[in-house]
This record gives sequence, C-alpha cells and structure tokens, in this order.
Amino acid sequence: MSAEELAVWRVLLRAQVRISRHLHQDLLAEHDLALGSYDVLQHLGEQPDGRLRMNDLADRVLLSRSGLTRLVDRLQRDGLVRRESCASDARGLFAVLTLQGRERLREATATYHRGIREHLLGRLDAAEKNQFTVLLHKLSEDDQPVALSA
Repeated sequence: MSAEELAVWRVLLRAQVRISRHLHQDLLAEHDLALGSYDVLQHLGEQPDGRLRMNDLADRVLLSRSGLTRLVDRLQRDGLVRRESCASDARGLFAVLTLQGRERLREATATYHRGIREHLLGRLDAAEKNQFTVLLHKLSEDDQPVALSA
C-alpha cells in the first residue's frame, strides 16, 4: 500500500471519528444522551410501532448482541426503552420505544441534525454532496441509491 493510499484511509477514519465526537458531545451537553443511545432511539422511532427485535436492532446500530444488551439496559433504566417478549418466539425479545423515549428522541433530533449540517453537510456544496454520496455507496454494501436534492 502506498503512503498516499494509507493517507486516504487515515483521513476517512479521522473524519468519521471527529464528526461522531462532535455529535456525541452535543447530544450529551444538550440532552444527556450519548450518540449510541440516540442511534438506538432513532432506529426504534423509525418503526411504526416503535419496536424492533434485539437482533435486528443490533445489526442496524452496528453493535454486538451483548453490546446492545448493555446499552438497552441503560436506556431501560432511564425509562426510554422497555423490553417485551416475542409471542411467536419465547427466546426473542423486542426493544420498544417508550413515550418518554419518543419525547427525548424528538428533543434530541434537532441537535443531531444541526450537528450533521455543521460538521459535515454544511462544509460541502451541492456537487460535493452528490459526489460524496456516490463515493460512499461504492464503499458500502448498500445497493439503495440515495438522491440528494440541490
């Protein structure tokens, strides 16, 4: 691997960590909510019934099953999420967004969106955003194209 190729990799890692740290700090300061917790609430909030199987949620938030279990334990202690058994599978559990969790998500979303705009999207013009999207799709396994409006 060339020095230039390694530099590209390092810039990608630094950018991702820097942006995530800013989002994490903003969410903690304004809502006492860690970025990982926000991510869980967001995925649950996107579901019509506010619930996901724990395995599916772990896949979506890119955590191990045990890592998600610990995070959901904390969210449950804070009253933001509850667990429910799956009627069709005695071993299955759902994470379910509570009313308090939905309210905390609603409050924190403006901060999250502001942070994304401030630390990423606001630094790119329309053409760069579209090119960035194309490049990221090339790197991901996601076959679903995303069109950004100008």
